[in-house]
Amino acid sequence: MRSDVAFIIPVYNEETVVRGVVENVLRDYAHVVCVNDCSRDRSADEVEATGAYLVNHPINMGQGAALQTGIEFARRLRGVEYFVTYDADGQHRLEDVATMLDTIERTGDDIVMGSRFLGTEAVGMTRTKRAVLRMAVAFSNATSGLKLTDTHNGLRVFNRRVAEQMQITMPDMAHASEILEIVAKGKYRYREVPVTIVYTDYSRGKGQSIVNAINIAFDTLLRKVSR
Repeated sequence: MRSDVAFIIPVYNEETVVRGVVENVLRDYAHVVCVNDCSRDRSADEVEATGAYLVNHPINMGQGAALQTGIEFARRLRGVEYFVTYDADGQHRLEDVATMLDTIERTGDDIVMGSRFLGTEAVGMTRTKRAVLRMAVAFSNATSGLKLTDTHNGLRVFNRRVAEQMQITMPDMAHASEILEIVAKGKYRYREVPVTIVYTDYSRGKGQSIVNAINIAFDTLLRKVSR
């Protein structure tokens, strides 16, 4: 079991799946930090039953804020050198995390990001979802200064150097674009590796709409213009 890796899992109304996701991670990794973003269901109870670290937000603050809270908590864990952002809905695979950890250790990169568009594409992804993500990639590459194939994939592995400097200020889903800006500004060494995202009926039901994607783009542009 690895004790030098911390998983950060934002949780919001995931009571039906989060326990299985967390227990699966804990079989191979000692540190799992779940940030309950003021869920209205029993998500917190389900996490607590696993023995993972549980941090509760008193109000709903959004996924970006939950990630930042989890990163700050994980930074204080002794011996942790690598940080993994991981979704609570069962879309991510531990075998992909293992590959990403092997990559970051072998290459010395600062951050390794998963891509649905290198090699095998996502299982169960709709055509609409694929089209929206492709547009998001084009927009993000034009605004962030990075060249990526998948810019809104929640599966990432980064080292302590990045974790110590990570300061996510966008509380909602626009945090994904902000993280890329942080990578570009910090001149961190980065790369993508192919991963498989498994879209189930459950995860598709909680997915981001086209309207949300437009809002994210608007927030990103507004932040850049206001600087």
